Amino acid sequence: MYILSTVTKKVRWGVLGVARIATNKVIPAMQQGEWSEIAAIASRDLQKAQKAASTLKIRKAYGSYEELIADPDIEAIYNPLPNHLHVPWSIRAAEAGKHVLCEKPIALNVADAQRLLAVRNRTGVKMQEAFMVRTHPQWLAASEMIRTGRIGALRSIMGYFSYFNDDPQNIRNIPEIGGGALMDIGCYLINTSRLIFGEEPRRVMGLVELDPTLKTDRLTSMILDYPSGQVIGTCSTQMSDYQRIHIFGTKGHIEIEIPFNAPNDRRCRVFVNDELVDFSICDQYRIQGDLFSKAVRDNLPVPIPLEDAIQNMKVIEAVFRSAQSGVWEKP
Repeated sequence: MYILSTVTKKVRWGVLGVARIATNKVIPAMQQGEWSEIAAIASRDLQKAQKAASTLKIRKAYGSYEELIADPDIEAIYNPLPNHLHVPWSIRAAEAGKHVLCEKPIALNVADAQRLLAVRNRTGVKMQEAFMVRTHPQWLAASEMIRTGRIGALRSIMGYFSYFNDDPQNIRNIPEIGGGALMDIGCYLINTSRLIFGEEPRRVMGLVELDPTLKTDRLTSMILDYPSGQVIGTCSTQMSDYQRIHIFGTKGHIEIEIPFNAPNDRRCRVFVNDELVDFSICDQYRIQGDLFSKAVRDNLPVPIPLEDAIQNMKVIEAVFRSAQSGVWEKP
């Protein structure tokens, strides 16, 4: 349950860049938070930073990421930069004593993710990968249903997540900076299946179709073999918009209607066997920000430890390796 104190000294946040996810979703949501204040935003183009600050009513705008990180008033950094910039700028923020909430995937590979872990341990800052879906009540409820045996023993999960974008200039379509379906959206299928099973897959199988021009994976499917069951999932950057999760047990079935891009303006629905369960309107980005801020303010562990991000990256790497080798791979 999402319950926070009514008396709060808000954590002062700085945002690196003016990415759409930041300006359209995360910043407006966190500005409504009880524990979070967006105090500054930076861009390599000062005019872009000033425009975003004016539109979003943010007090400070900087023309470089370095200036924002050096601001002694900023306590935490939200990093929504392109994937290849997640590790270097998260490290620079941590080295400056700032706590870091970094967009997924937190790194391009396991080795880089482990670099973040070493920096976190050395600096003592809090650091988390921003899988906001894991804070949403519908996912918390689904996890509780599994734990309490609502559908019997968990045996299988089937997931799908897709959209269409073949713009060669879009960062999601540039392989060198971490573009492609698996890194962008397939990581959600992996992360949430690990959440629901509560364990790590023993081996994985991957099948990848590359765009002949862009060279990114435009259609990727996977089988994840868990100790307790199996997952099949497909993600695509060149298919019709769709997302759905089905969770199967020995005595029932859970269907999550909008598992990932949960709306903040209407109720979410989960179907459990023949019963409809809906959830009050909420914003998962607001909840994510507030829970991280509360961990900072009260010096508590963050909701999702950085070690979890490393485990997720191990599975992503194994799916890619399997697509190359044509055999099962161990994360």
